[in-house]
Amino acid sequence: MSASEWSFGDRVTHADRPEWGEGEITAIQPVIVEGRPSHRLTIRFERAGIKKLATSVANIKPAGDQSPSTGPAAAEPEIHLDDKELAVKLESMPEDAIDPFISLEKRFEFTLKLYRFSDRGGSLLDWAAMQTGLADPLTRFLRHDLELHFAKFRRNLDRHTGDLASQVSRQSKQTLRDIADKAPDQGQQALRRILAKR
Repeated sequence: MSASEWSFGDRVTHADRPEWGEGEITAIQPVIVEGRPSHRLTIRFERAGIKKLATSVANIKPAGDQSPSTGPAAAEPEIHLDDKELAVKLESMPEDAIDPFISLEKRFEFTLKLYRFSDRGGSLLDWAAMQTGLADPLTRFLRHDLELHFAKFRRNLDRHTGDLASQVSRQSKQTLRDIADKAPDQGQQALRRILAKR
């Protein structure tokens, strides 16, 4: 969707930050970013508050439901999974990390970005929201339970990262280095730790 198609009140998501939940556009301002015309959107996200994002940089997508929020009940999407199914989702790799139709390099880049989450503070809740789609994971889980699920997720993430690193390395050691160099600090540290054990 081009920047000019956004309107005040549109419901959107940030595809690279699904843990922020849905947001509503509250202001649109034309700007120039890196010499290109763009728009700065002011968006009020359910879980991240107000953010100002340039459409030429941020991966903003229309939300699945374009109907406006009508109160607290509207903020929580209907999740028809029982606690066992949600627990499996918490410990599993997100689709973008395992989808065979996404290039190996993109899956690896996405996977390394998952190390931005920790088991502390709001980061734990952001991770649980991304994994389950719940706006407030504490409505279905105790914090202690989320910490236990996160520990299992992190072990699965380390295993998956190691597997992807091996696959990328077999194709090109230079590609592995390039992706590692662009990864966030937490992803780089995790990759060094994982590769040191192999």
